[in-house]
Amino acid sequence: MQHDTHTEPAHHTHEEHTHDIGRVSWSMAARATLHCLTGCAIGEVLGMVLGTAFGWGNVPTMILAIVLAFFFGYSLTLRGVLKAGVGFSTAVRVALAADTLSIAVMELIDNGVIALWPNAMDAHLSDALFWGALAASLVLAFVATTPVNKWMIGRGRGHAVAHRYHH
Repeated sequence: MQHDTHTEPAHHTHEEHTHDIGRVSWSMAARATLHCLTGCAIGEVLGMVLGTAFGWGNVPTMILAIVLAFFFGYSLTLRGVLKAGVGFSTAVRVALAADTLSIAVMELIDNGVIALWPNAMDAHLSDALFWGALAASLVLAFVATTPVNKWMIGRGRGHAVAHRYHH
């Protein structure tokens, strides 16, 4: 029996999920994390630029950056799932299931590094410290999030949910 992956997710048995755990490569997890990182980085940079341009303080700027990171992270997945012909409400559910934990971990690490990095919160867009701390925080977030994505994909969760619609 063949499922139409454009209209409903494939349903897997417990045995299939158990079997898939060993087949999740680090490369697959890294690609999923890179996808997440792209949306997060767009949101982070845009949020920091807008917050700085508006003359906002650190907390509102960081909140804006986090909100935009989730928005762009979800948007990238949503775009791909909608292209597969899935209805909007289903596509939103797929994006939420695919990206929420990954983005949350990435944002926790990314913003935690920036918050703890001496003087990074007070750096301006024209400062090398701003860009250096942001780049380092995103690299560390990528490293921390990749095992999370590997674990989730191996259990049929996270980006595995979205990949069902890309075949």
